[in-house]
Amino acid sequence: KPPAAPPPKRAEPEAPLLPTKVQTVVVTADENNMRVDRFLEARFPGLSFSHIQRIVRKGELRVDGKRADSKDRLEEGQSVRIPPLKLDAPKERAGLTEGERKTLESLKAMTLYEDDDVLVLNKPAGLAVQGGSGMTRHIDQMLEVMRDAKGQKPRLVHRIDRETSGCLLIAKTRFAATHLTGAFRHRSARKVYWALVAGVPKPKQGRISTYLAKDEGEDDTIMRVAAHGDEGASHAVTYYAVVEASATKLAWVSLKPVTGRTHQLRAHMAHIGHPIVGDPKYFNIENWSLPGGLQNRLHLLARRIVIPHPRGGVIDVTAPLPPHMLQSWNLLGLEHDRFDPIENAPEE
Repeated sequence: KPPAAPPPKRAEPEAPLLPTKVQTVVVTADENNMRVDRFLEARFPGLSFSHIQRIVRKGELRVDGKRADSKDRLEEGQSVRIPPLKLDAPKERAGLTEGERKTLESLKAMTLYEDDDVLVLNKPAGLAVQGGSGMTRHIDQMLEVMRDAKGQKPRLVHRIDRETSGCLLIAKTRFAATHLTGAFRHRSARKVYWALVAGVPKPKQGRISTYLAKDEGEDDTIMRVAAHGDEGASHAVTYYAVVEASATKLAWVSLKPVTGRTHQLRAHMAHIGHPIVGDPKYFNIENWSLPGGLQNRLHLLARRIVIPHPRGGVIDVTAPLPPHMLQSWNLLGLEHDRFDPIENAPEE
């Protein structure tokens, strides 16, 4: 008799990109000095924090054959043994609660661009991207309300400081997360920032190149300009261009970071003697007074992000000036729709 027909194929769910067997990966240059837990988060979006802590605590993760702590920093070229990983089971979702509905509305109000794979938010100043000490509300936690039926939650592919406003790129699918994280790692993402700084940089356009190292205090991180070869020092490169000056006291600068170090732009502008207005950590000019009418808040905007779209084409999104910066621009008579000279800065 004829062979029985094969059972109809079930549609396969999106295959997780997590390793199901032991694998060894090598730390790249861009991952140099990354904490072990952040490294795992970046490499394997979808891995829960508790799962990361567990495999590290049980000693299943090895760095160059030795046990590691989740706070340890990795160095380029080290080999990391990664045990089999599993994704968290999706939570069953009932309808949204009142609080979740409000959160969803806040996210919608911040949205500059969205498609099936990608979300770009206009992050307000003062809202953290990720939780730290004593942070209750932050973007990463707000994204919980966007978990889909498969349990996938949109995930961060880069970060901006809490007091910086503007473009924050988020991957809605694991497919997009892998591509976008790769684009940041290989520096095919272009980021442009706008800042208001003290004084007017000379020359009008330039390149800042230093090593930066973290000084971690109790609840605080400060980046200092370090020497090549200092422990934990990473190379950082920023291009700047003066767009418009307000007399000799202030300048609107456009900044293009080539590397993405913590507080890079803030530390770099302070390093060349033109710290960003309203920066509580790096503003270092004695007896400098804020011009009347300007708010003493960080004047730094993640103005634009241009990055290849995971499915082809380009994502190119621009964020408007946040209210406190718009107020300053208006008071100083700066025209915020001027041509941005950083367009012509090199990418390297």
